[in-house]
Amino acid sequence: MFRCLKILLIEDDVIEVMKFNRTIGSLNLSHKVIEANNGEDALKILENKTNRPDIILVDLNMPKINGIEFLNILKSDNVLRYIPAIVLTTSSNMKDLRECYEVGIAGYLLKPLKYEDYVSRIEKLLAYWSVNELNQV
Repeated sequence: MFRCLKILLIEDDVIEVMKFNRTIGSLNLSHKVIEANNGEDALKILENKTNRPDIILVDLNMPKINGIEFLNILKSDNVLRYIPAIVLTTSSNMKDLRECYEVGIAGYLLKPLKYEDYVSRIEKLLAYWSVNELNQV
């Protein structure tokens, strides 16, 4: 049984946000997407610890607070550190990948160029997290 997720999408590119929301719609998923344009805005959203997201999807290259800086802040918080954070990026840089896993991310997903591949990856990602038992504690 799939459950509806609250997803915090941290992405500064308006086209990428539209693509993500279009994908959710085309897959007929009823997940709730909360949008933040950068890490600073995301931290403000996360201040309300009673209504926290089930998962966080974060881009790496953003203004103000970039993805890695955001992840470091997130994982240093005793409450927020347990929210699964998945990097959704175009960066295939191994340094970025290693640094993200050292911080404690739950996954690293490269944004493919073809829309059909993107839809397929997002569908699998959300299917996994909507049935994941650890996410329900």
